[in-house]
Amino acid sequence: MLKGTIIKGIGGFYYVATEKGVYECRARGIFRKEGIKPVVGDTVKITILNENEKEGSLDVIEQRKTLLIRPRVANVEQAIIVFAAKSPNLNLDLLDRFLLLAEEQQLDIVICINKIDKDKTQSYQKTTELYRSAGYTVLCLSAEKDIGIEDLKQVLQNKISVFAGPSGVGKSSLINKAFPHANMETGEVSPKIQRGRHTTRHAELIQIGEKSYIVDSPGFTSLYLEGITQQTLQYYFREFQPYLHKCYYTSCSHTHEPDCRIKEQINKAISEIRYQRYVTIYEELEKERKK
Repeated sequence: MLKGTIIKGIGGFYYVATEKGVYECRARGIFRKEGIKPVVGDTVKITILNENEKEGSLDVIEQRKTLLIRPRVANVEQAIIVFAAKSPNLNLDLLDRFLLLAEEQQLDIVICINKIDKDKTQSYQKTTELYRSAGYTVLCLSAEKDIGIEDLKQVLQNKISVFAGPSGVGKSSLINKAFPHANMETGEVSPKIQRGRHTTRHAELIQIGEKSYIVDSPGFTSLYLEGITQQTLQYYFREFQPYLHKCYYTSCSHTHEPDCRIKEQINKAISEIRYQRYVTIYEELEKERKK
């Protein structure tokens, strides 16, 4: 059997990228009987049925490392969270919510600040320092001026990555600048795919290297923090990690209790901006819980 990755699934057909090209496959009936549905991003094994027509049978689905719900993609390892330095202006509240979604999914995270050439006061540098001190990789980029593109290409190697961020920040521009032939190469591998980049409603993968893929979808489509509770919120702020479970009260919420190790670190290891965001979201979750 031949090993590969599902890059697209539609109409009961699954397109599997292998070292020998892309094969159009039907899944074995046993998956349906067992209530298992192949997902884009799955690592699979196929049997070749017709080499000339690139047709095969999807026989084995290997164990998934992760499974995102929106977009529904398996084995995503990394979230590339893109915001703009200007046009639109950086919204740190929104950025923190994207970070929470990615942290809850246990993904590696890279923050990309695009359009730095438009920020004449270079205020984006304060944001860069803020999130680097919190433990994140931050890339400062300009798709228009070709700044930092090689750094972006480097962090995408040998991973399945999903891009996320608000509209207008230049996610597509960065991808096109880093991999201008990605669409062409995908089309050349198999004319059957007909990706319909701007019309498809199905998540699919763009292959950008031998073992490197980008999820072609709007990314995280909801900023509702489902799956995150008041109790678990603290675990998704990276800079809190060294001080958790060291408070005087074992059930400390880090909002109002005395002898709180998190609050002791405000303006030291923990920025006040990030701490206040934690309190704001904690209170939002409290209101949701009481509804």
